[in-house]
Amino acid sequence: MQQDLKSELTKQLIIDKAFNLFYEKGFKTTSIEKIMKATTLSKGAFYHHYKNKKELGLEVIGLKIQKRVYDGMIFPLSESGDAFKIIESTFLNRIKSFPFYDKKHGCPMNNFINEIGDYELAYQNALKSIVENWKNALVALIERGKKENSINNTISSKAVAVYLISAFEGIRGLRKLYVDDLILDDYIMGLSLYLKQLKP
Repeated sequence: MQQDLKSELTKQLIIDKAFNLFYEKGFKTTSIEKIMKATTLSKGAFYHHYKNKKELGLEVIGLKIQKRVYDGMIFPLSESGDAFKIIESTFLNRIKSFPFYDKKHGCPMNNFINEIGDYELAYQNALKSIVENWKNALVALIERGKKENSINNTISSKAVAVYLISAFEGIRGLRKLYVDDLILDDYIMGLSLYLKQLKP
């Protein structure tokens, strides 16, 4: 039992350090050696848990990146209440709440998509699954809003969902180029104007 716990803690340490390095330095430039140096563990500890970097990368996507997107952007969409206000709160308030570290480094999922989305089918499928689940949750909320008359029932729910996700991910990438939040302020203003068009 004690050995199982130690093994699980070791695995979690590797995942955490790998995620941080992938986020800050990029996936392709982060070697197994750099990850294990950050953990202060031996390379043997790595190969005890993972066959290769690809396997670790998929685990980071599944356990770290997916959790961030689900906690911040998907689960809030299933809350009860006015559908329009939930969309407004999720997409406007979330962007304002990011600490400087997250603003500086962008969106982990977006970084992965841009760096390795076309590099390996397994990565592509893992990342696409997160985006599809996000899109489906958003479409379901928009459809509910139409029925409850808080969202214009003539709009295309899928088109709005794809647009909102794309705009959100896009500004996370652009923000990395700036030392201040003026571009975020412009994005928030533009998004506010767009969202008003969704009201009945």
